[in-house]
Amino acid sequence: MTKLFLTLHVLAAVVAIGPVTVAASMFPPALRRAHGDPDDHEALANLRMLHRICRVYAAVGVAVPVSGFATASSLGVLGSAWLIASIVLTAVAAAVLALQILPAQEGALTAAGTPGAALGAPGRLAMLTGVFNLLWATVTILMIIRPGSTTGA
Repeated sequence: MTKLFLTLHVLAAVVAIGPVTVAASMFPPALRRAHGDPDDHEALANLRMLHRICRVYAAVGVAVPVSGFATASSLGVLGSAWLIASIVLTAVAAAVLALQILPAQEGALTAAGTPGAALGAPGRLAMLTGVFNLLWATVTILMIIRPGSTTGA
């Protein structure tokens, strides 16, 4: 059963987190393009699509910690320091996405629908996305290396 949980966990991470990190990373440059030409309807459509990808896959991403807890439980490592650190970093990444990135994207889209409005701060959004991606990269490294782990999985 452990291998099934681990497989589901890895698949959920690849399928859910991958698209969010890519789409969120693409949003600031697309926002800059929209700033450059406010009448470019294709740029606005791209922003909407990237935001939708982030929202949908963020919701699907809930499967990652759920399957992760099932995997950790079956491995008997719920109290391991590397896992606790990963859980904390995952929670921080989720908070950055839900409380910072998605609202900033939404604000940029709302402003884009208002003639003459500023479309938001692409630089700040790029920084937040970089932090989000760095958190996920750190979690991935912890999942692979598992410092002190003797599970053999």
